[in-house]
Amino acid sequence: MRNVTRPFGRTLAAMITPFTPSGELDVHGAAELARYLVDEQGLDGLVLNGTTGESPTTTDAEKAQLVETVVDAVGDRAHIIAGASTYDTRHSVRLAQEAEKAGAQALLLVTPYYSRPPQEGIEAHFSAISGAVELPCMLYDIPPRSSVPITESSYLRLAENPRIIAVKDATADLSASQRIRVATGLTYYCGVDALNLAAYATGQVGVVSVIAHLVGKEINAMFDAFDEGDVERASAINDALLPAMRALQGPAQGVTAVKAALAQRGLPGGEPRLPLPAASTVIADFIAENLASIKEV
Repeated sequence: MRNVTRPFGRTLAAMITPFTPSGELDVHGAAELARYLVDEQGLDGLVLNGTTGESPTTTDAEKAQLVETVVDAVGDRAHIIAGASTYDTRHSVRLAQEAEKAGAQALLLVTPYYSRPPQEGIEAHFSAISGAVELPCMLYDIPPRSSVPITESSYLRLAENPRIIAVKDATADLSASQRIRVATGLTYYCGVDALNLAAYATGQVGVVSVIAHLVGKEINAMFDAFDEGDVERASAINDALLPAMRALQGPAQGVTAVKAALAQRGLPGGEPRLPLPAASTVIADFIAENLASIKEV
């Protein structure tokens, strides 16, 4: 059993990967965006090279360069976690080792997707990656994308691994997550923005959020209110963030929506790489209208 802590802070963003107009990695934009998220949105950490970071369409070299860039920009004042897991365990081991060399402070390991491995394979996958580095690891449980969830029995065995210390929980099953968290002592971070406050209230210590790109300060204010015992204010802030949910997790895929929203604020992002499309004018207007309607609480 481990004590419940906040090993990676409380409010983290699943950061997008900025691209130039020609579609290349925008290292200057990545540094600028990282500073904005940490210094202006008040985030404790950044998760790079995840799904929101378009990991399926970035090269291994780009992934390492992004980590180096962001570590140089904000690594002295924020936790930098690198996604380093695919459906190929050997490739994932190489990604993990390169992320460690690039300066990542921790790794995000997603359940192998597409091939639908059994639990034995999932456990072996995570064990192989975590055993190849000296970094703490956060498991990413997201059945809507990976198709296969991590079972409670697997969590119990994986929790015995000293490098596996946390979970990004995108199962949307708060009851099961609470049960597993208590049984294993693993630290839980919410990975479903619609459940941020509810998850926090049931013992998850923070979030790895997409909407934090635009409303990180508001999420922090919500958690501060809850920590201070002002549940009514925390709930009011949560309600006020509904337009952000509609804007960034509505008709457009999350990466497309966030990049459009950042562009509207003059921040780096660029267009997504195909097969993800850029936001249409109709979608961009929808995003702008909803974000503009967020009321201060």
